[in-house]
Amino acid sequence: MMMRPVSCWLVGCWLGFMGALAYSGVTPLVQVPRHLVPVQIPYAPPPEPEFPEIEKATPGPTELTEAELKRAEALLPLLEGRQELYVIGEFVHLGKPVVPILVKALTMPSPRVRYNAIETLSIIKDSQAVPDLLKSATNTEEMTRVRAHALRVAVKLDPSQVLPALRALVKDQSDTMRRTVAFEARHVRHKEVPSVLIDLLADSKRYVSVTALESFLKLTRYAGKPHDWQGSTQEQRKQWAQEWRDWWEARLKEVEPRQKKEKSDEPVS
Repeated sequence: MMMRPVSCWLVGCWLGFMGALAYSGVTPLVQVPRHLVPVQIPYAPPPEPEFPEIEKATPGPTELTEAELKRAEALLPLLEGRQELYVIGEFVHLGKPVVPILVKALTMPSPRVRYNAIETLSIIKDSQAVPDLLKSATNTEEMTRVRAHALRVAVKLDPSQVLPALRALVKDQSDTMRRTVAFEARHVRHKEVPSVLIDLLADSKRYVSVTALESFLKLTRYAGKPHDWQGSTQEQRKQWAQEWRDWWEARLKEVEPRQKKEKSDEPVS
């Protein structure tokens, strides 16, 4: 208990002594550096890690034999259940030659099989499946979840083929499908797509209208006049949609003569 006051007294005496030396001009015995000098320390990088060589996956076949085609058809019902991920992997390994067999699953009774078939086609990435996907998307008797996924995958595989389906789905009874059209239309580069989005601006559901407005902005960079779309009524949205229609029609009148002139100026080979 007596060590703490004594230590404080010794430290105080030492500080007072050092201060007196500094005031009197006498150089103290202990030199305290005024600043630190950086010193380069030799550095040796760690050795590079060594990884074992990984075996490459066996490439998929370019053509399927009769036995492989029959096996692929037998695997279609197994797209539902505990083994569905394994079966999806089998179809992905077979690749594009199995697409004509895989699209048959789009008409099978189980909605889980149909959904997993669409997901498998999305992974294989072959545009020859787009017509069958669009049939599922426009089928009003199909589940909405399956229809929406089929439309998304079709747009992903080949946007140039989906314009007729977008036009047909603008008046669909399912607001989920109309909202999917409003969102996926932003990925389709065609001069008729903005007209499809303008029709959706006057939709009875506000969230469909707002999605169409966002897609229209992404395609044309036209924001239009500020309106309260979130708190609007359908009658208001119909009036506001006419502003976008007038702008788009005026824009087409400006661009089309210019395009015709550019084509006429091309040299004849």
